[in-house]
Amino acid sequence: MRGYCRVPLAELRRRPELGRDRQLRYGEPFDVYERRDGFATGDSVLAGHSGWIAESALAPNSRRPAPTHWVGARQTHVYPEPDFKTRETCALTHLSRVAVLRQDGRFSETELGWIPTNHLTDRPAEDPVSVAALYLGVPYLWGGNSIWGLDCSGLVHAALMACGQKCPSDSHPQEMVLGRALPPGTPPRRGDLMFWKGHVAWVSDTDTLLHANAFHMAVTFEPLTEAIARIQAQGGGPVIRHARLSL
Repeated sequence: MRGYCRVPLAELRRRPELGRDRQLRYGEPFDVYERRDGFATGDSVLAGHSGWIAESALAPNSRRPAPTHWVGARQTHVYPEPDFKTRETCALTHLSRVAVLRQDGRFSETELGWIPTNHLTDRPAEDPVSVAALYLGVPYLWGGNSIWGLDCSGLVHAALMACGQKCPSDSHPQEMVLGRALPPGTPPRRGDLMFWKGHVAWVSDTDTLLHANAFHMAVTFEPLTEAIARIQAQGGGPVIRHARLSL
C-alpha cells in the first residue's frame, strides 16, 4: 500500500529498535509492505531507501489530494488563514510536498492550511549547487534530510531532488551511479561531485567545495585544496571519484 508522510519530518530506521537512518519530509510517498508493533516497513519512493517508520507518521494517499507543489524556500510556516498575523500551525522544510487548492492574495491554500505562495514551486530548479547553498549553515546531522539538520549525502540528494533528478540517499550508492567519472587531474567545475570513502561534496567553483561535514558540524563552503588535505590528514583518504553530472 502506498501512503505518505503526514508529519513535518519522520525518521526512517533500518530496524525499529535502531536510531535514525534517514528522514522523510512531509508529503513524501512511502510504500508499506508490513506493519508490526506500531511500525511499518517499506520503501521511500523518492529516495529509494528502505526501512521502518512509525505508523503514526503515515497516512493513506486517499486522505489527501495529489501533491502539486513542493516547498522551494529553505523552510516555511503553515497558517490557519491567509494572514501572517495568525498563529502558525506547523513548519515545513524545503522539499515538503503539498497540494495547492486555491490562492488568496499572497497565500496558497493546501491540505494543511495556508502557505506563502512564494515559498512554493512546481518547477524543477536548474542549478543543484544553488539549491545546496540554501542549506548553508544548517547543522550537520547524521541521516538528516531537512533544514534542521542533514549530512553530506542528504545535501546531494536534496539538491538533485529539487532539480527533478533521481538520486540515491547515501554516499556510497551516489558514488556508484551519479555522473561520469573524470580522470585524475581534471580541473573541477561548478556542479561536479567529489567523493571520498564515506563522504561527498559539491564543487561550487574551481577552488571551493560546498558540503555538509562533521569537521565544521554544518553545511559550509571550504577551499578545495584545504579540504582535500584536511580530509586526508584526518584519515579519510584521498578523493576516490570526481564525477560530472549531465543536468
